[in-house]
Amino acid sequence: MNKKLSKDSRFKGLKIAITGASGSLGKALIEELKRNGAYVIGLTHSKKNNSNSNEIAPDDWIFWSCGEEKLLSSRLANIDILILNHGFNPKEIIDTNEINKAIEINSLSYWRLIQVFEGLTLNNILNKCSPKEIWVNTSEAEIQIAFSPVYEITKRLIGEIVSLKKSKLLIENNNNLIIKKLILGPFKSQLNPYGILSPELVAKKIIIKAETEDYLIIVTPNPITYFIMPIIEFIRILYSRLLIKIYSK
Repeated sequence: MNKKLSKDSRFKGLKIAITGASGSLGKALIEELKRNGAYVIGLTHSKKNNSNSNEIAPDDWIFWSCGEEKLLSSRLANIDILILNHGFNPKEIIDTNEINKAIEINSLSYWRLIQVFEGLTLNNILNKCSPKEIWVNTSEAEIQIAFSPVYEITKRLIGEIVSLKKSKLLIENNNNLIIKKLILGPFKSQLNPYGILSPELVAKKIIIKAETEDYLIIVTPNPITYFIMPIIEFIRILYSRLLIKIYSK
């Protein structure tokens, strides 16, 4: 598939890794980022290549498993942007195994990857390199119903953890790690076969907004989210900053 490359994109020449690279949005992001001149690495749990001849494959693959995030440290050392996009939507809302799996994949593995990637910023400081970026796909389920209570809970959990991390970075005036939160509406995928947005459209909007948005990247047909999410985020960060200052005295 030949597509015209963007000449002026800020992503040109950057090394970008994406988890959930075998999923619908992962594939769309790979194509869009490569169109913008990035070197893209796909992180996946699947040993099978689900791409077809019409899809653009990443420049490299990394196979990994939840719970083994520390093993990725050396592979992520030279990555400029890490996009956390993997997920699990349990079909059973009260099954203990499904709940545990959702918490592990949607929340805990995200948090461990954030910590691993943040630890790598020390090398950037020593070598006077550009800041590393991490984009976290918490989705619109962070603040609204997604007809999957466990999925909503796990997304809300990682969403609030990211808000807390953002607060700490602001207090420390730490510019070595840039966090962007992806608040995405329902797009069609294996997790949500009834999504009303196409993953290709969502990926394009994400890349366009990432050029200018400092933190929140919102892509949804729901106008309420554009109004509510910034307010909720402001309150969370303000609350967290106040508590961090109090407890640090």
